[in-house]
Amino acid sequence: MKTTVAIKGAEFYAYHGFYEEERKTGNKFIIDADVTLMTFDSSDDNILDTVNYELLYAICKQEMSLPQKLLETVVFNIISRFKVEIKNIGSAKVRIEKIAPQLGGKVEKSVVEMEY
Repeated sequence: MKTTVAIKGAEFYAYHGFYEEERKTGNKFIIDADVTLMTFDSSDDNILDTVNYELLYAICKQEMSLPQKLLETVVFNIISRFKVEIKNIGSAKVRIEKIAPQLGGKVEKSVVEMEY
């Protein structure tokens, strides 16, 4: 049986961007993060048998507070921390959306997604 724990639509205001102006003014970002458990035993209804999604959110929040030039770096850092800090996961996927990026025309969002 495949068990996935996720947060969807986590909203942050952060200061990521290749250009200095982006890192000064900031922007709205949305994160979806999923982890797949290697095993899950629900017989005792114990949170230690799963991944507490509060931890997923906390890791995302911490990484969003550290300005980076590339969204790829932000996503890489989040997924790397999932691998190191969360036991019992076999895979993870993180998607970040930058809302209304400044590209010289109307663009709803830019997106970077990674998985392992």
